[in-house]
Amino acid sequence: MKMVYLIGAGPMAEAYAKVLIALGVNFSVIGRGQSSAARFNENTGVDVLLQMPEQFSSNDYCIVAVGVEALAEVSKQLINKGAKHILLEKPGALNLDEMLTLEALSLQADAKICIAYNRRFYASVQSAKSIIEADGGVRSFQFEFTEWSHVIRPLTKAPGVKEAWLLANSSHVIDLAFYLANSTPKSLSAYASGFLDWHKGPSKFSGAGITKNGANFSYSADWEAPGRWGVEILTANHRLILRPLEQLQIQKLGSVLIEKVELNDTLDQDYKPGLYHQTTSFLNGENATDFLSMSAQIEKTKSLYLPILQGKSE
Repeated sequence: MKMVYLIGAGPMAEAYAKVLIALGVNFSVIGRGQSSAARFNENTGVDVLLQMPEQFSSNDYCIVAVGVEALAEVSKQLINKGAKHILLEKPGALNLDEMLTLEALSLQADAKICIAYNRRFYASVQSAKSIIEADGGVRSFQFEFTEWSHVIRPLTKAPGVKEAWLLANSSHVIDLAFYLANSTPKSLSAYASGFLDWHKGPSKFSGAGITKNGANFSYSADWEAPGRWGVEILTANHRLILRPLEQLQIQKLGSVLIEKVELNDTLDQDYKPGLYHQTTSFLNGENATDFLSMSAQIEKTKSLYLPILQGKSE
């Protein structure tokens, strides 16, 4: 019988637990501290174990929803204990070195890791994806990943997390843009400037390039100015606007009218958006192309996240 282990007892794990309860699957929660375990139990009614099993079976499915700083280490522990099916919260690791180490271990152990970017599973995104396919693909696209520095600065995070904020958080929207484009960069001209003390890095980003399947793209972000996440996709027939990402607006060829697309997004309203479909896809082995493998995340880190962060052209 399939057994699901939810690793973590924070807010993201609580969101997963709500889905798992609704699905009626057999699952256990494994936490790392008494206080978070007590809070999790109070909020969900589910008990939390404070120790992993000595061994996992090939029928066990593990969902890793711990802090970014612990994603790689916890995943290594799971693999060393025999876990073969792992849904790993984005971005999978705190840096490229951790990703490379985790990938090597998973390949050696024949363990499958799926990186969880829940925005890929939004009703708005899946609707946009269907329109893109019907229109013959993406011609060009643009995206913004502005972060609210004034909100992030006072947050208490584990060492290294704020410094890796582009990978740890902004990668949500960057990943989404290239997921919809169904490609990765062939060339990229990237520019970064400014400085943030909490980030230990730049505050302004802009750039442009072309994907391997021939779509032009551009991006911008200013973490010290007003802004918000957004993606705009242009096909031969439509401009698709995801701003906010949970909603979809459409402009048709030959018209200036921008219309809101009605979505069947009840599950995105009832649960953390995207999480229900993401979880069922993982447990049922469905929609493999909607998940990011560790090797694909490593490639994106090399070709996108690091060049964007460093302002280096590729």
